[in-house]
Amino acid sequence: MAILEFEKPLYEIEEKIKELKKISETSGMDVSKQVETFEKQALEYKKELYAKLTPAQRIQIARHCDRPTFLDYIKLITTDFVELHGDREGTDDRAIIGGIAKIGNQSVVIIGTQKGKSTKENLTYNFGMPQPQGYRKALRLFYHANKFNLPIVTLIDTPGAYPGMKAEETAQGTAIAVNLREMAKLGVPIIAVITGEGCSGGALGLAVADKVFMLEHSYYTVISPEGCASILFRDATKADVAAEALKITSEDLLKLEIIDGIVKEPLGGAHNDYELIGKNLQETILSAIDELKKETPSNLKEGRYNKFRRMGVFCQ
Repeated sequence: MAILEFEKPLYEIEEKIKELKKISETSGMDVSKQVETFEKQALEYKKELYAKLTPAQRIQIARHCDRPTFLDYIKLITTDFVELHGDREGTDDRAIIGGIAKIGNQSVVIIGTQKGKSTKENLTYNFGMPQPQGYRKALRLFYHANKFNLPIVTLIDTPGAYPGMKAEETAQGTAIAVNLREMAKLGVPIIAVITGEGCSGGALGLAVADKVFMLEHSYYTVISPEGCASILFRDATKADVAAEALKITSEDLLKLEIIDGIVKEPLGGAHNDYELIGKNLQETILSAIDELKKETPSNLKEGRYNKFRRMGVFCQ
């Protein structure tokens, strides 16, 4: 597993504990009490480390190469998944994947951005950056869910919509804007979860939802910290300063009422325990669906409208 820079002291301690155990096995010396003491100290240090993460460190965890992807979550939280391909205009953007599935006993339409874990996979999924065709595919699935009265679940992990010339030529901005408008008008429950990176309109194009959740170490922002630093400071190396100012962490956004809840991650991040994060995510989604199913379509639309209209309060 890849080790992040700020995690190195922790892994050095754990390596020393392993060495101590190996010495004990080869020499026959009983050092179990010392090992137990060191393990307790390491655990306390680990808890303290992850309880005081800076926004920049959280971003590193959100971008971790071993973090679960959309297809991992499909295996972890759903059954009977049937992928629905294409935008019905001739393309099938692999950066957005969706279909019909069951979460527990609840049938849903589930859609998400997909990243890869290797260079080859990232090229296949365009590094999780959708093109206009991907948003049109998602829109087709939104309509399908609305027609058959199925709740919609979106899982978002993207550094942003693809910024290439071809995407602009095929109306990237329009595709996202249409999704924002049409999601606001759907009469079925919509639950969105930021599972890693949630950057700019590329994320929002799947996140106009009744309930928006974030995984504990994910981030959600109008622009990446690197992009913000490049614009404001003319220096991308000041991304840490921008990350602090942007208020992009799950705790900050919950206080600002941009999101509705935080999904607890395993200690050290979602990549440390796939089963646990899958369980926590599934419980959060099912609880939200149970709550929203009690509302009429008109109440869902009105509540969704008011939710987003309340955002953007300025304090003097």
